[in-house]
Amino acid sequence: MSHNLIYVTAPNRGSALKIGRMLVEQRLVACANVVDGATSIYWWDGNVHEEGEALLIAKTRSDLVSAVIARVKELHEYSCPCVVSLPIVEGNVAFLDWIDAQTVRSGT
Repeated sequence: MSHNLIYVTAPNRGSALKIGRMLVEQRLVACANVVDGATSIYWWDGNVHEEGEALLIAKTRSDLVSAVIARVKELHEYSCPCVVSLPIVEGNVAFLDWIDAQTVRSGT
């Protein structure tokens, strides 16, 4: 089974916690980490912006990535949220097995 990290930016810690908790409770991800205090610099509406944000990093199975992305888009405050998936190439096998055990089975 393959696994992915899901990287999401949120406007603040509360928003990231809300999204992370929902993903975990719905067993779309095994766990989510919230890192507060990030500064994002980006283009939006023709201007460069610099804003404080929080990062959400979640771990899931590869077959759940599409469902996770869809759910984040439903829950997120931004009209175009940053939600991207990165493959986990290698890792602690016991941890990867734990991800499998904590997430829903496809089709359930």
